[in-house]
Amino acid sequence: MFDWLKKLLPTVRELWTKWTMVQKLILAGITAVSVTALVLVFAVSSKPAAVPIFNVPITNEVVRNGIMIRLDEEGANATVNAAGLISVPDQDTARRMRDILIREDLVPGNVDPWDLFDVQRWTTTALTEDVNLRRSIEREVKQHVEALDDVDRANVVISMPKKAVFSSQQEPATASIIIYAKPRSDITTNRKKIEGIQKLLVFAVEGLKDENITINDESGLRINDFQGMAANDELDLVAKSQKMISDLEKKYRDQVLAALQSTYSQDRVRDLNVKIDMDYSKKQSEITEYTPIIINPDNPNTPYDDSQKQESIPIEIQKTDKKWTGTLYSPEGPAGTAGQVPPNYADMSNTYGTSEETGLRQTNAVNSKKTQEEKKPSIDRVTVSVNIDGTWKKKYDGKGNPMILVDGSIDREYTAVLPAELDAAAALVRNAIGYNQSRGDSVAVQNIPFDRRTQFEKEDFVYIRGQQTRRTFIILILAVIGFIILIFGVNALKKIGDIRRKRKEAEEQRRRDVEEEARLYGAQEPGIDITMSEDDRRRAELVGNVESMAREHPENVAQLIRTWMMEE
Repeated sequence: MFDWLKKLLPTVRELWTKWTMVQKLILAGITAVSVTALVLVFAVSSKPAAVPIFNVPITNEVVRNGIMIRLDEEGANATVNAAGLISVPDQDTARRMRDILIREDLVPGNVDPWDLFDVQRWTTTALTEDVNLRRSIEREVKQHVEALDDVDRANVVISMPKKAVFSSQQEPATASIIIYAKPRSDITTNRKKIEGIQKLLVFAVEGLKDENITINDESGLRINDFQGMAANDELDLVAKSQKMISDLEKKYRDQVLAALQSTYSQDRVRDLNVKIDMDYSKKQSEITEYTPIIINPDNPNTPYDDSQKQESIPIEIQKTDKKWTGTLYSPEGPAGTAGQVPPNYADMSNTYGTSEETGLRQTNAVNSKKTQEEKKPSIDRVTVSVNIDGTWKKKYDGKGNPMILVDGSIDREYTAVLPAELDAAAALVRNAIGYNQSRGDSVAVQNIPFDRRTQFEKEDFVYIRGQQTRRTFIILILAVIGFIILIFGVNALKKIGDIRRKRKEAEEQRRRDVEEEARLYGAQEPGIDITMSEDDRRRAELVGNVESMAREHPENVAQLIRTWMMEE
Protein backbone atom coordinates (compact mmCIF):
# COMPACT_ATOMS: atom_id res chain seq x y z
CA MET A 1 0.00 0.00 0.00
CA PHE A 2 2.86 2.37 0.84
CA ASP A 3 5.25 1.09 -1.86
CA TRP A 4 5.17 4.43 -3.65
CA LEU A 5 6.18 6.15 -0.43
CA LYS A 6 9.09 3.72 0.05
CA LYS A 7 10.21 4.45 -3.51
CA LEU A 8 9.78 8.20 -3.09
CA LEU A 9 11.95 8.55 -0.01
CA PRO A 10 15.17 7.17 -1.62
CA THR A 11 14.56 9.38 -4.66
CA VAL A 12 14.20 12.48 -2.51
CA ARG A 13 17.24 11.52 -0.47
CA GLU A 14 19.29 11.06 -3.67
CA LEU A 15 18.18 14.41 -5.07
CA TRP A 16 18.93 16.11 -1.73
CA THR A 17 22.51 14.81 -1.80
CA LYS A 18 22.99 16.02 -5.39
CA TRP A 19 21.67 19.55 -4.74
CA THR A 20 23.99 22.40 -3.98
CA MET A 21 23.82 24.50 -0.86
CA VAL A 22 22.06 27.33 -2.73
CA GLN A 23 19.34 24.97 -3.97
CA LYS A 24 18.83 23.63 -0.47
CA LEU A 25 18.51 27.17 0.97
CA ILE A 26 15.99 28.10 -1.73
CA LEU A 27 13.86 25.01 -0.94
CA ALA A 28 14.00 25.80 2.79
CA GLY A 29 12.92 29.41 2.17
CA ILE A 30 10.01 28.33 -0.02
CA THR A 31 8.88 25.84 2.64
CA ALA A 32 9.07 28.45 5.43
CA VAL A 33 7.10 31.01 3.38
CA SER A 34 4.43 28.42 2.57
CA VAL A 35 4.03 27.37 6.20
CA THR A 36 3.82 31.03 7.34
CA ALA A 37 1.19 31.78 4.70
CA LEU A 38 -0.91 28.80 5.80
CA VAL A 39 -0.68 29.85 9.46
CA LEU A 40 -1.77 33.41 8.61
CA VAL A 41 -4.67 32.16 6.50
CA PHE A 42 -5.90 29.89 9.31
CA ALA A 43 -5.49 32.66 11.89
CA VAL A 44 -7.41 35.19 9.83
CA SER A 45 -10.15 32.73 8.89
CA SER A 46 -10.60 31.55 12.51
CA LYS A 47 -10.81 35.10 13.91
CA PRO A 48 -14.40 35.75 15.12
CA ALA A 49 -16.28 38.50 13.34
CA ALA A 50 -17.33 41.49 15.45
CA VAL A 51 -21.06 41.85 16.18
CA PRO A 52 -22.49 45.39 16.28
CA ILE A 53 -24.55 46.35 19.32
CA PHE A 54 -26.67 48.77 17.27
CA ASN A 55 -27.21 48.56 13.53
CA VAL A 56 -26.70 52.30 13.09
CA PRO A 57 -23.55 54.32 13.84
CA ILE A 58 -23.55 56.68 16.83
CA THR A 59 -22.25 60.04 15.70
CA ASN A 60 -22.75 61.91 18.98
CA GLU A 61 -19.34 61.73 20.63
CA VAL A 62 -20.63 62.42 24.14
CA VAL A 63 -23.24 59.65 23.94
CA ARG A 64 -20.73 57.27 22.37
CA ASN A 65 -18.16 57.92 25.11
CA GLY A 66 -20.79 57.27 27.79
CA ILE A 67 -21.70 53.96 26.18
CA MET A 68 -18.04 52.93 25.86
CA ILE A 69 -17.37 53.73 29.53
CA ARG A 70 -20.35 51.59 30.57
CA LEU A 71 -19.19 48.73 28.34
CA ASP A 72 -15.69 48.93 29.81
CA GLU A 73 -17.18 48.64 33.30
CA GLU A 74 -18.85 45.38 32.24
CA GLY A 75 -15.58 44.05 30.82
CA ALA A 76 -16.81 43.90 27.19
CA ASN A 77 -14.09 44.16 24.57
CA ALA A 78 -15.91 46.84 22.57
CA THR A 79 -14.49 48.60 19.51
CA VAL A 80 -15.60 51.63 17.49
CA ASN A 81 -14.91 51.99 13.78
CA ALA A 82 -14.42 55.24 11.90
CA ALA A 83 -18.15 55.57 11.16
CA GLY A 84 -19.08 55.30 14.85
CA LEU A 85 -20.45 51.73 14.86
CA ILE A 86 -19.87 50.01 18.24
CA SER A 87 -19.09 46.27 18.04
CA VAL A 88 -18.34 43.43 20.48
CA PRO A 89 -16.73 40.00 19.84
CA ASP A 90 -19.82 37.72 19.90
CA GLN A 91 -23.61 37.69 19.72
CA ASP A 92 -24.17 36.77 23.39
CA THR A 93 -22.10 39.73 24.57
CA ALA A 94 -23.99 42.00 22.17
CA ARG A 95 -27.36 40.90 23.62
CA ARG A 96 -26.19 41.29 27.20
CA MET A 97 -24.66 44.75 26.63
CA ARG A 98 -27.74 45.85 24.67
CA ASP A 99 -29.98 44.87 27.59
CA ILE A 100 -27.83 46.83 30.03
CA LEU A 101 -27.86 49.94 27.84
CA ILE A 102 -31.64 49.76 27.45
CA ARG A 103 -32.09 49.24 31.20
CA GLU A 104 -29.97 52.28 32.06
CA ASP A 105 -31.44 54.59 29.36
CA LEU A 106 -28.19 54.82 27.43
CA VAL A 107 -29.73 54.04 24.03
CA PRO A 108 -29.18 57.03 21.68
CA GLY A 109 -32.19 58.79 20.23
CA ASN A 110 -31.32 57.95 16.60
CA VAL A 111 -31.46 54.19 17.30
CA ASP A 112 -34.69 52.59 16.16
CA PRO A 113 -35.92 50.03 18.72
CA TRP A 114 -36.77 47.66 15.88
CA ASP A 115 -33.15 47.64 14.74
CA LEU A 116 -32.22 45.98 18.00
CA PHE A 117 -33.83 42.70 16.97
CA ASP A 118 -32.97 42.40 13.29
CA VAL A 119 -36.31 40.69 12.45
CA GLN A 120 -36.59 39.27 8.92
CA ARG A 121 -40.11 39.18 7.48
CA TRP A 122 -41.14 36.98 4.55
CA THR A 123 -44.64 35.78 3.75
CA THR A 124 -47.26 35.92 1.13
CA THR A 125 -50.20 37.13 3.23
CA ALA A 126 -50.63 39.85 5.82
CA LEU A 127 -51.88 37.38 8.43
CA THR A 128 -48.84 35.16 8.06
CA GLU A 129 -46.61 38.22 8.21
CA ASP A 130 -48.19 39.37 11.47
CA VAL A 131 -47.84 35.92 13.02
CA ASN A 132 -44.20 35.67 11.95
CA LEU A 133 -43.56 39.17 13.27
CA ARG A 134 -45.04 38.30 16.68
CA ARG A 135 -43.12 35.03 16.85
CA SER A 136 -39.87 36.75 15.86
CA ILE A 137 -40.34 39.40 18.51
CA GLU A 138 -41.14 36.77 21.15
CA ARG A 139 -38.06 34.76 20.17
CA GLU A 140 -35.76 37.76 20.19
CA VAL A 141 -37.12 39.03 23.50
CA LYS A 142 -36.71 35.56 24.99
CA GLN A 143 -33.09 35.41 23.82
CA HIS A 144 -32.38 38.87 25.22
CA VAL A 145 -33.92 38.06 28.60
CA GLU A 146 -32.10 34.72 28.82
CA ALA A 147 -28.83 36.47 27.96
CA LEU A 148 -28.95 38.21 31.35
CA ASP A 149 -26.62 36.81 33.99
CA ASP A 150 -29.44 36.46 36.55
CA VAL A 151 -31.90 34.57 34.31
CA ASP A 152 -31.73 30.84 33.72
CA ARG A 153 -34.59 30.69 31.23
CA ALA A 154 -37.74 32.66 30.36
CA ASN A 155 -41.12 32.21 28.70
CA VAL A 156 -42.45 35.17 26.70
CA VAL A 157 -46.00 35.68 25.35
CA ILE A 158 -46.87 38.86 23.44
CA SER A 159 -50.32 39.85 22.21
CA MET A 160 -50.44 42.35 19.34
CA PRO A 161 -54.10 43.17 18.40
CA LYS A 162 -55.09 44.36 14.99
CA LYS A 163 -55.00 48.04 14.29
CA ALA A 164 -58.40 49.69 14.62
CA VAL A 165 -59.70 52.49 12.46
CA PHE A 166 -60.17 54.82 15.41
CA SER A 167 -57.61 55.17 18.17
CA SER A 168 -60.33 55.10 20.83
CA GLN A 169 -61.27 51.60 19.68
CA GLN A 170 -57.68 50.34 19.57
CA GLU A 171 -57.06 47.50 21.99
CA PRO A 172 -53.71 47.76 23.84
CA ALA A 173 -50.82 45.37 23.30
CA THR A 174 -50.01 43.11 26.22
CA ALA A 175 -47.01 41.03 27.23
CA SER A 176 -46.33 38.49 29.95
CA ILE A 177 -43.02 36.91 30.98
CA ILE A 178 -42.21 34.11 33.38
CA ILE A 179 -38.62 34.35 34.65
CA TYR A 180 -36.71 31.41 36.12
CA ALA A 181 -33.91 32.99 38.15
CA LYS A 182 -30.51 31.45 38.68
CA PRO A 183 -29.49 30.36 42.18
CA ARG A 184 -28.40 33.21 44.47
CA SER A 185 -29.82 35.80 42.04
CA ASP A 186 -31.69 38.89 43.24
CA ILE A 187 -33.51 39.70 40.01
CA THR A 188 -36.91 38.94 41.55
CA THR A 189 -36.37 41.60 44.22
CA ASN A 190 -34.11 44.08 42.42
CA ARG A 191 -36.38 46.79 41.08
CA LYS A 192 -33.78 48.24 38.72
CA LYS A 193 -33.27 44.92 36.94
CA ILE A 194 -37.01 44.33 36.63
CA GLU A 195 -37.48 47.81 35.17
CA GLY A 196 -34.74 46.98 32.65
CA ILE A 197 -36.69 43.95 31.42
CA GLN A 198 -39.87 46.05 31.29
CA LYS A 199 -38.14 48.71 29.19
CA LEU A 200 -36.86 45.98 26.90
CA LEU A 201 -40.44 44.92 26.21
CA VAL A 202 -41.58 48.50 25.65
CA PHE A 203 -38.86 48.94 23.03
CA ALA A 204 -39.63 45.60 21.41
CA VAL A 205 -43.40 45.87 20.99
CA GLU A 206 -44.99 48.88 19.34
CA GLY A 207 -47.71 50.45 21.44
CA LEU A 208 -46.91 48.41 24.56
CA LYS A 209 -47.18 50.32 27.84
CA ASP A 210 -45.79 49.57 31.27
CA GLU A 211 -49.19 48.92 32.83
CA ASN A 212 -49.89 46.17 30.26
CA ILE A 213 -46.75 44.18 31.10
CA THR A 214 -46.82 41.33 33.60
CA ILE A 215 -43.56 39.79 34.83
CA ASN A 216 -43.86 36.77 37.12
CA ASP A 217 -41.35 34.54 38.79
CA GLU A 218 -41.36 30.75 38.61
CA SER A 219 -43.79 30.54 41.55
CA GLY A 220 -46.38 32.75 39.80
CA LEU A 221 -45.74 35.84 41.94
CA ARG A 222 -45.82 39.13 40.05
CA ILE A 223 -42.51 40.91 40.50
CA ASN A 224 -43.16 44.12 38.52
CA ASP A 225 -45.86 45.33 40.90
CA PHE A 226 -43.91 48.42 41.86
CA GLN A 227 -46.72 49.86 43.98
CA GLY A 228 -46.59 46.77 46.16
CA MET A 229 -42.81 47.06 46.27
CA ALA A 230 -42.97 50.53 47.81
CA ALA A 231 -42.76 49.03 51.30
CA ASN A 232 -39.71 47.02 50.27
CA ASP A 233 -38.15 50.13 48.75
CA GLU A 234 -38.71 51.96 52.01
CA LEU A 235 -37.09 49.13 53.94
CA ASP A 236 -34.17 49.17 51.51
CA LEU A 237 -33.86 52.92 52.00
CA VAL A 238 -33.83 52.50 55.77
CA ALA A 239 -31.23 49.72 55.52
CA LYS A 240 -29.02 51.81 53.23
CA SER A 241 -29.38 54.80 55.52
CA GLN A 242 -28.44 52.74 58.57
CA LYS A 243 -25.42 51.38 56.69
CA MET A 244 -24.41 54.90 55.71
CA ILE A 245 -24.68 55.99 59.35
CA SER A 246 -22.66 52.97 60.50
CA ASP A 247 -19.95 53.66 57.93
CA LEU A 248 -19.80 57.31 58.96
CA GLU A 249 -19.62 56.38 62.66
CA LYS A 250 -16.81 53.92 61.91
CA LYS A 251 -14.97 56.60 59.94
CA TYR A 252 -15.18 59.09 62.84
CA ARG A 253 -14.25 56.38 65.35
CA ASP A 254 -11.16 55.35 63.40
CA GLN A 255 -10.01 58.93 62.92
CA VAL A 256 -10.40 59.93 66.57
CA LEU A 257 -8.92 56.67 67.91
CA ALA A 258 -5.90 57.00 65.62
CA ALA A 259 -5.28 60.56 66.87
CA LEU A 260 -5.71 59.72 70.58
CA GLN A 261 -3.84 56.40 70.50
CA SER A 262 -0.86 58.03 68.80
CA THR A 263 -0.69 60.42 71.79
CA TYR A 264 -1.74 58.29 74.77
CA SER A 265 -0.90 54.78 73.40
CA GLN A 266 -3.34 52.08 72.39
CA ASP A 267 -3.51 50.58 75.88
CA ARG A 268 -4.77 53.77 77.50
CA VAL A 269 -7.40 54.57 74.83
CA ARG A 270 -9.08 51.31 74.00
CA ASP A 271 -12.47 52.27 72.62
CA LEU A 272 -14.53 55.23 71.55
CA ASN A 273 -18.30 55.56 71.24
CA VAL A 274 -19.76 57.58 68.37
CA LYS A 275 -23.48 58.11 67.82
CA ILE A 276 -24.75 59.99 64.78
CA ASP A 277 -28.37 61.05 64.33
CA MET A 278 -29.22 61.68 60.69
CA ASP A 279 -32.30 62.86 58.86
CA TYR A 280 -32.20 60.99 55.55
CA SER A 281 -35.55 62.25 54.25
CA LYS A 282 -35.65 64.59 51.27
CA LYS A 283 -37.59 67.83 51.71
CA GLN A 284 -38.20 70.80 49.46
CA SER A 285 -38.85 74.26 50.86
CA GLU A 286 -39.09 77.83 49.62
CA ILE A 287 -37.33 80.49 51.66
CA THR A 288 -37.90 84.26 51.33
CA GLU A 289 -35.04 86.30 52.74
CA TYR A 290 -35.14 90.07 53.33
CA THR A 291 -31.84 91.94 53.47
CA PRO A 292 -31.10 95.63 54.08
CA ILE A 293 -30.35 98.00 51.22
CA ILE A 294 -26.73 99.14 51.07
CA ILE A 295 -26.51 102.88 50.54
CA ASN A 296 -22.71 103.15 50.77
CA PRO A 297 -20.56 100.01 50.64
CA ASP A 298 -17.86 99.31 53.20
CA ASN A 299 -14.48 100.84 52.53
CA PRO A 300 -11.91 98.00 52.71
CA ASN A 301 -9.13 100.44 53.59
CA THR A 302 -10.66 101.27 56.96
CA PRO A 303 -10.38 98.89 59.94
CA TYR A 304 -14.06 99.39 60.81
CA ASP A 305 -17.34 98.95 58.98
CA ASP A 306 -18.32 102.35 57.57
CA SER A 307 -21.02 101.10 55.25
CA GLN A 308 -24.49 102.70 55.29
CA LYS A 309 -27.48 100.37 55.23
CA GLN A 310 -31.16 101.08 55.24
CA GLU A 311 -34.02 98.69 55.79
CA SER A 312 -36.14 100.15 52.98
CA ILE A 313 -36.33 103.02 50.52
CA PRO A 314 -39.59 104.94 49.88
CA ILE A 315 -40.52 104.86 46.20
CA GLU A 316 -44.03 106.41 46.38
CA ILE A 317 -45.61 108.85 48.89
CA GLN A 318 -49.27 109.93 48.86
CA LYS A 319 -50.44 112.66 51.24
CA THR A 320 -54.15 113.39 51.91
CA ASP A 321 -55.47 116.59 53.62
CA LYS A 322 -59.26 117.05 53.67
CA LYS A 323 -61.34 119.64 55.66
CA TRP A 324 -65.15 119.97 55.69
CA THR A 325 -67.60 122.20 57.59
CA GLY A 326 -71.43 121.84 57.57
CA THR A 327 -74.40 119.81 58.77
CA LEU A 328 -73.80 116.19 59.65
CA TYR A 329 -76.31 113.55 58.65
CA SER A 330 -76.61 109.80 58.85
CA PRO A 331 -78.01 107.92 55.90
CA GLU A 332 -81.16 105.96 56.70
CA GLY A 333 -81.06 103.64 53.77
CA PRO A 334 -83.72 103.18 51.08
CA ALA A 335 -87.09 104.86 51.48
CA GLY A 336 -89.69 102.94 53.41
CA THR A 337 -87.15 100.85 55.35
CA ALA A 338 -85.99 101.09 58.94
CA GLY A 339 -82.61 102.66 59.44
CA GLN A 340 -79.57 100.65 60.51
CA VAL A 341 -77.65 103.51 62.15
CA PRO A 342 -76.49 102.93 65.75
CA PRO A 343 -78.19 105.07 68.42
CA ASN A 344 -75.16 107.18 69.19
CA TYR A 345 -74.78 108.15 65.54
CA ALA A 346 -78.53 108.65 65.17
CA ASP A 347 -78.48 111.28 67.91
CA MET A 348 -75.82 113.22 66.00
CA SER A 349 -77.88 113.44 62.85
CA ASN A 350 -78.63 116.89 61.43
CA THR A 351 -76.10 118.57 63.71
CA TYR A 352 -73.67 121.30 62.60
CA GLY A 353 -69.93 120.71 62.87
CA THR A 354 -66.46 120.63 61.25
CA SER A 355 -64.68 117.55 59.86
CA GLU A 356 -60.95 117.38 59.08
CA GLU A 357 -59.11 114.34 57.60
CA THR A 358 -55.33 114.03 57.10
CA GLY A 359 -53.53 110.93 55.77
CA LEU A 360 -50.11 109.84 54.50
CA ARG A 361 -49.54 106.72 52.34
CA GLN A 362 -46.01 105.57 51.59
CA THR A 363 -44.74 102.61 49.52
CA ASN A 364 -41.27 101.28 50.38
CA ALA A 365 -38.88 99.03 48.47
CA VAL A 366 -36.93 96.29 50.23
CA ASN A 367 -34.38 93.63 49.17
CA SER A 368 -35.95 90.20 49.04
CA LYS A 369 -34.64 86.91 47.72
CA LYS A 370 -36.59 83.68 47.26
CA THR A 371 -34.65 80.44 47.36
CA GLN A 372 -35.87 76.98 46.43
CA GLU A 373 -34.07 74.62 48.79
CA GLU A 374 -34.03 70.84 48.64
CA LYS A 375 -32.95 69.28 51.90
CA LYS A 376 -30.86 66.19 51.42
CA PRO A 377 -29.81 63.65 54.08
CA SER A 378 -27.85 65.54 56.70
CA ILE A 379 -26.38 65.02 60.14
CA ASP A 380 -28.65 66.23 62.93
CA ARG A 381 -26.40 65.48 65.88
CA VAL A 382 -23.07 63.84 66.70
CA THR A 383 -22.20 62.56 70.17
CA VAL A 384 -18.78 61.20 71.10
CA SER A 385 -17.60 59.72 74.40
CA VAL A 386 -14.11 58.44 75.09
CA ASN A 387 -12.28 57.33 78.21
CA ILE A 388 -8.55 57.90 78.70
CA ASP A 389 -6.83 55.89 81.40
CA GLY A 390 -4.11 57.33 83.59
CA THR A 391 -0.65 55.86 84.18
CA TRP A 392 0.40 53.16 86.66
CA LYS A 393 3.91 53.13 88.09
CA LYS A 394 5.54 50.46 90.26
CA LYS A 395 7.08 51.45 93.59
CA TYR A 396 10.70 50.42 94.30
CA ASP A 397 12.71 50.17 97.49
CA GLY A 398 16.20 51.51 98.10
CA LYS A 399 17.83 48.50 96.43
CA GLY A 400 15.85 48.94 93.21
CA ASN A 401 13.51 46.01 93.86
CA PRO A 402 9.72 46.34 93.49
CA MET A 403 7.90 46.76 96.77
CA ILE A 404 5.71 43.75 97.61
CA LEU A 405 2.47 44.15 99.56
CA VAL A 406 1.22 41.80 102.26
CA ASP A 407 -0.93 39.83 99.79
CA GLY A 408 2.12 39.17 97.62
CA SER A 409 1.27 41.68 94.87
CA ILE A 410 3.48 44.51 93.64
CA ASP A 411 2.70 47.95 95.03
CA ARG A 412 1.71 50.44 92.31
CA GLU A 413 0.81 54.12 92.17
CA TYR A 414 -1.89 55.57 89.85
CA THR A 415 -1.52 59.01 88.24
CA ALA A 416 -4.71 60.51 86.80
CA VAL A 417 -4.88 62.53 83.57
CA LEU A 418 -4.73 66.27 84.19
CA PRO A 419 -7.86 68.33 83.42
CA ALA A 420 -5.87 70.42 80.94
CA GLU A 421 -5.01 67.27 78.98
CA LEU A 422 -8.64 66.19 78.99
CA ASP A 423 -9.66 69.60 77.60
CA ALA A 424 -7.00 69.35 74.90
CA ALA A 425 -8.18 65.84 73.98
CA ALA A 426 -11.78 67.08 73.82
CA ALA A 427 -10.73 69.90 71.49
CA LEU A 428 -8.95 67.37 69.29
CA VAL A 429 -12.09 65.23 69.12
CA ARG A 430 -14.24 68.27 68.27
CA ASN A 431 -11.99 69.19 65.37
CA ALA A 432 -11.94 65.59 64.14
CA ILE A 433 -15.74 65.23 63.95
CA GLY A 434 -16.52 68.77 62.77
CA TYR A 435 -18.15 69.83 66.03
CA ASN A 436 -21.19 72.09 65.64
CA GLN A 437 -22.69 73.41 68.84
CA SER A 438 -25.80 74.79 67.13
CA ARG A 439 -27.00 71.32 66.11
CA GLY A 440 -26.48 69.93 69.61
CA ASP A 441 -23.21 68.00 69.20
CA SER A 442 -21.74 66.61 72.40
CA VAL A 443 -18.17 65.48 73.19
CA ALA A 444 -17.28 63.86 76.51
CA VAL A 445 -13.67 62.95 77.39
CA GLN A 446 -13.34 61.34 80.83
CA ASN A 447 -10.58 59.85 82.94
CA ILE A 448 -11.86 56.65 84.55
CA PRO A 449 -9.26 54.06 85.61
CA PHE A 450 -9.48 50.80 83.71
CA ASP A 451 -9.94 47.57 85.65
CA ARG A 452 -6.43 46.12 85.34
CA ARG A 453 -6.64 43.50 88.08
CA THR A 454 -6.24 40.63 85.62
CA GLN A 455 -3.30 42.37 83.94
CA PHE A 456 -1.61 43.11 87.28
CA GLU A 457 -2.17 39.54 88.50
CA LYS A 458 -0.43 38.23 85.41
CA GLU A 459 2.44 40.70 85.81
CA ASP A 460 2.78 39.83 89.51
CA PHE A 461 2.72 36.12 88.74
CA VAL A 462 5.41 36.56 86.08
CA TYR A 463 7.56 38.62 88.47
CA ILE A 464 7.17 36.21 91.41
CA ARG A 465 7.72 33.24 89.15
CA GLY A 466 10.85 34.91 87.80
CA GLN A 467 12.16 35.52 91.34
CA GLN A 468 11.48 31.91 92.28
CA THR A 469 13.15 30.69 89.13
CA ARG A 470 16.14 32.92 89.80
CA ARG A 471 16.50 31.63 93.38
CA THR A 472 16.09 28.04 92.21
CA PHE A 473 18.71 28.60 89.54
CA ILE A 474 21.16 30.08 92.05
CA ILE A 475 20.61 27.18 94.48
CA LEU A 476 21.08 24.70 91.66
CA ILE A 477 24.32 26.37 90.59
CA LEU A 478 25.61 26.34 94.16
CA ALA A 479 24.66 22.66 94.51
CA VAL A 480 26.46 21.82 91.27
CA ILE A 481 29.53 23.74 92.38
CA GLY A 482 29.49 21.95 95.76
CA PHE A 483 29.09 18.58 94.07
CA ILE A 484 32.02 19.32 91.75
CA ILE A 485 34.16 20.39 94.73
CA LEU A 486 33.19 17.19 96.55
CA ILE A 487 34.15 15.07 93.56
CA PHE A 488 37.49 16.84 93.23
CA GLY A 489 38.13 16.39 97.01
CA VAL A 490 37.30 12.67 96.91
CA ASN A 491 39.54 12.21 93.89
CA ALA A 492 42.33 14.13 95.62
CA LEU A 493 42.05 12.00 98.78
CA LYS A 494 41.98 8.85 96.68
CA LYS A 495 45.09 9.92 94.82
CA ILE A 496 46.85 10.71 98.09
CA GLY A 497 45.92 7.25 99.42
CA ASP A 498 47.15 5.62 96.21
CA ILE A 499 50.43 7.52 96.43
CA ARG A 500 50.92 6.45 100.05
CA ARG A 501 50.06 2.85 99.24
CA LYS A 502 52.43 2.82 96.28
CA ARG A 503 55.17 4.31 98.41
CA LYS A 504 54.61 1.66 101.08
CA GLU A 505 54.60 -1.11 98.50
CA ALA A 506 57.74 0.28 96.91
CA GLU A 507 59.42 0.49 100.33
CA GLU A 508 58.38 -3.11 101.09
CA GLN A 509 59.61 -4.27 97.67
CA ARG A 510 62.89 -2.47 98.14
CA ARG A 511 63.34 -4.13 101.50
CA ARG A 512 62.64 -7.52 99.98
CA ASP A 513 65.05 -6.87 97.14
CA VAL A 514 67.77 -5.95 99.62
CA GLU A 515 67.15 -9.13 101.59
CA GLU A 516 67.12 -11.15 98.41
CA GLU A 517 70.37 -9.64 97.20
CA ALA A 518 71.92 -10.31 100.59
CA ARG A 519 70.73 -13.88 100.54
CA LEU A 520 72.03 -14.42 97.02
CA TYR A 521 75.28 -12.78 97.84
CA GLY A 522 75.69 -15.01 100.86
CA ALA A 523 74.82 -18.09 98.78
CA GLN A 524 77.73 -17.40 96.43
CA GLU A 525 80.30 -17.45 99.18
CA PRO A 526 81.65 -20.90 100.08
CA GLY A 527 80.97 -22.35 103.40
CA ILE A 528 77.77 -20.47 103.89
CA ASP A 529 74.69 -22.52 103.88
CA ILE A 530 71.59 -20.53 103.26
CA THR A 531 68.30 -22.16 103.34
CA MET A 532 66.14 -20.95 100.44
CA SER A 533 62.38 -20.85 100.58
CA GLU A 534 60.17 -22.64 98.09
CA ASP A 535 59.38 -19.38 96.24
CA ASP A 536 63.03 -18.42 96.00
CA ARG A 537 63.90 -21.85 94.67
CA ARG A 538 61.22 -21.60 91.96
CA ARG A 539 62.33 -18.14 91.08
CA ALA A 540 65.95 -19.29 90.79
CA GLU A 541 64.92 -22.20 88.56
CA LEU A 542 62.83 -19.87 86.39
CA VAL A 543 65.70 -17.42 86.07
CA GLY A 544 68.05 -20.26 85.14
CA ASN A 545 65.66 -21.58 82.49
CA VAL A 546 65.31 -18.08 81.04
CA GLU A 547 69.07 -17.60 80.89
CA SER A 548 69.57 -20.99 79.19
CA MET A 549 66.80 -20.26 76.69
CA ALA A 550 68.28 -16.83 75.96
CA ARG A 551 71.63 -18.41 75.22
CA GLU A 552 70.15 -21.12 73.01
CA HIS A 553 67.49 -19.09 71.16
CA PRO A 554 68.48 -15.41 71.28
CA GLU A 555 66.29 -14.45 68.29
CA ASN A 556 63.10 -15.81 69.85
CA VAL A 557 63.84 -14.03 73.12
CA ALA A 558 64.49 -10.81 71.29
CA GLN A 559 61.17 -11.19 69.37
CA LEU A 560 59.35 -11.85 72.66
CA ILE A 561 60.87 -8.77 74.26
CA ARG A 562 59.87 -6.63 71.26
CA THR A 563 56.30 -7.93 71.46
CA TRP A 564 56.12 -7.04 75.16
CA MET A 565 57.46 -3.59 74.53
CA MET A 566 54.93 -2.95 71.74
CA GLU A 567 52.06 -4.09 73.97
CA GLU A 568 53.25 -1.83 76.78
